[in-house]
Amino acid sequence: MKHKARYSIGDVSRICNISKKALRYYDEIGLIPSKRKDFNNYRYYTQESLLAVPVIKYYKQMGFTLDEMRAFIEGNVQNVYAAIQRSFKAKIDELERTQEEIRRKYVSVKDWLALIIEAEMVIDNDIREVSIKYVEDSRLLFLDQDFDNNIEAAIINIEFTNYVETLRNEITGPVILNFPSRTDRMRQESQKVRILQKSLLPCRDEETMRFGGQMMLACYHIGPHETLHERQENGQLGAQPWLCPERGGLRAVRDGLLDHPQQQSVRHRDPGGGLQARRDGRPDFFRTCSRVQAPLIPPS
Repeated sequence: MKHKARYSIGDVSRICNISKKALRYYDEIGLIPSKRKDFNNYRYYTQESLLAVPVIKYYKQMGFTLDEMRAFIEGNVQNVYAAIQRSFKAKIDELERTQEEIRRKYVSVKDWLALIIEAEMVIDNDIREVSIKYVEDSRLLFLDQDFDNNIEAAIINIEFTNYVETLRNEITGPVILNFPSRTDRMRQESQKVRILQKSLLPCRDEETMRFGGQMMLACYHIGPHETLHERQENGQLGAQPWLCPERGGLRAVRDGLLDHPQQQSVRHRDPGGGLQARRDGRPDFFRTCSRVQAPLIPPS
C-alpha cells in the first residue's frame, strides 16, 4: 500500500475495514484521534492513526474495554509494561471464569438432551422388558429427607435446591431417591429417603455418596407417577434366578419437554429396586416413562 501524509475518514474506513461511525466515536473518546484542517475543519488521519486500527481490533478480540485499550496505547503509566502485564493476567483470570461457567452450562444441557432422547425412544417403542445394564460408578451430592410418597415434590425438590445453593454449587442430570426399604416403598409407606444428584462443582467427601459401579437389572415403566411402585411389586425385578436386595432407591431426572405438550418423561434408576424420573414442567395430565434398576445378586 502506498503511504500518504494524510488519509480522509473514508480512506481509513476503506483501507482498514472499519465503519466511519466507529472512527468518529474513537475520535471522540481519544482512542484514534484525528487531526483537523484549519480552513474546513475536516478530519484527517496519519499513517500512525492507520496502524492503530489493527491493534485496537486485536485488543477488542481479546475482550478488553475501550478504556483499557486507550491506556495500552497512550502508555501514560510510569511502568507501562508492568501495567499491561497486570491487565493481561486479570483478563486471563476473567476468561478462565467464563470458560468454567460455559463448561457447566454445556454439561447441564448435554445431560438434559440425553435424557430427553432416551425418554422419546422408550415411549415411541413402548419398551418395558427387563434387561441387564452396567451403571457407571459416580459420587453424588446428597441430602436426607422424610418421604411421604409425593414423587413429584421429591423430584422437584425445593429443600434440596436450596441446600445446593447454600453450598454454592450447581446440579445436573437425574435426581436419585435412595430408599432404605424397598418393601416400604412398594407398600407406599412413609420413610426416610436420600436425595442424590450429580454436582457440577467439587464437593467435600462427607457431602457425597457413591452410586453405581455394578450391573443392575433394569426395566422401564410407562405411566403416571402414582403407579411407579407397581413395576417392582409385580415381581419382575425380584424374579429368579436373580434377586434384589432390600435397600432401594429412585432416580429422578428433571428435564425436558417431549413431543406431546401434556406429557412428562420420567426415567428411573435405582441401586436397590428404585426409580429415575424426569419432568417436563407441566403438572397436569402427564404421562411418565420410567427406568427401574436394581443390583444383581446371583443365586446361591
